[in-house]
Amino acid sequence: MNVRSLVQYTLAIGTIAVLLAGCGLKRHPYENPIAKDTQQPDKVLFDKAVHDLEHSRFEIARLTLQTLINTYDTSEYLAKAKLAIADSWFREGGAHGLAQAEAEYKDFILFYPQMEESAEAQERVCDIHYKQMEKADRDEDHALRAQAECRQLLVQFPNSKFAPAAQQRLRDIQEVLADGEFRVGMMYHNKGAFPAAANRFEGLAQQYPLYSQADEALWNMADSYRRMGDRFENSEVAAYTKIVKDYPLSVHVEAAKDRLEAMKRPVPEADPTAVARMKYELENRKKAGIPSRVIETFASRPDVRLAAKSGTPAMQTFQPTLPVSIPNAAGAPGSTPGGNSVSAEVSAAVVNNTSTLDQGKDARANPPAANAALGTAAAASQNETAAAADQQPQPLPTNHAVKPKKQKKSKKQQPAAAASTPPAAATTAPPAAQSQK
Repeated sequence: MNVRSLVQYTLAIGTIAVLLAGCGLKRHPYENPIAKDTQQPDKVLFDKAVHDLEHSRFEIARLTLQTLINTYDTSEYLAKAKLAIADSWFREGGAHGLAQAEAEYKDFILFYPQMEESAEAQERVCDIHYKQMEKADRDEDHALRAQAECRQLLVQFPNSKFAPAAQQRLRDIQEVLADGEFRVGMMYHNKGAFPAAANRFEGLAQQYPLYSQADEALWNMADSYRRMGDRFENSEVAAYTKIVKDYPLSVHVEAAKDRLEAMKRPVPEADPTAVARMKYELENRKKAGIPSRVIETFASRPDVRLAAKSGTPAMQTFQPTLPVSIPNAAGAPGSTPGGNSVSAEVSAAVVNNTSTLDQGKDARANPPAANAALGTAAAASQNETAAAADQQPQPLPTNHAVKPKKQKKSKKQQPAAAASTPPAAATTAPPAAQSQK
């Protein structure tokens, strides 16, 4: 057999294998069969649907299961049939199939919350969004949905056999979300927007302490506060203290200790629990090889090898904090004492009197008398403003530092300036010959 015949034979075998797989001859065992051996009509219908489901004939399986539900509404296999419909959509896959599977799983949990399969249905919903999760620098919608569904599994079914896997999956998801926050913080830090960078790093360290680069976030947070001035020394010290105490195996521990000693602040002892946790993480961390790194460059799925393998993941939704450049009600460092605070709360009320707008004064109108009174009041308060100017605190740091612009001399202005200056010869006295004339 020559090479050409061998290639043709290989292609023919491959084509036949693909056709056989497409015809449903390859069997994928179903996870939730019914072991009861009986010839009841509803059981026969369920077994037929499971057989079609195992051979990827999803539409036929759903029609058979729907016939069972509509015909035998009091069957003992009713819940199993509804779960099998959801499993058929999950196996079919695709954006449409996964959306339908999520809706069916949610209905199953709603109607049968006490069944053991409800925990599995919730785990499948979490898995639907987890498999569609993208990298940290891309859309985080599926990551947020997966985080919410995994939390729901841990809250609603804490004793389920799927709880440990859901907890680890939640750590993986939060690694991706925290990495997105870290990238944004580094972008602000590199641009010189230190209040925004410190705010991002501080929120990340507080709400995602299991993040693989939490110590790096704390170090950059301390650097951001240091660059904002001495007023934020306490915040800088708090970041160094947390590195030494909670991340004792970090590469920044010795530098953080040196900074605390230079600032004449106490150096804390390392937490033994934190030491054991970091040792466990370093021993169980998987390293990516060269082929994996090349593939991950073009892959859309995030790399979660650096995610924590121990510890309790955060069960609260990430809440961004206010940066120190905004004076809040609690009083940011450097904020004006007694000044107006910024609040995100908005209230609304229903006005029953519909003629209020027609009868009331227009706030934008300024009558002449009001302008005169306003001018008098402004003149009276001018002295008070000047007297209180010395007592005002320093302004809050800003993310937009104004750099002085260099003045460039225009070429067109130089001849004009030269023409406007009288020449030296014109200012001197005329020569003697000219004076005689």
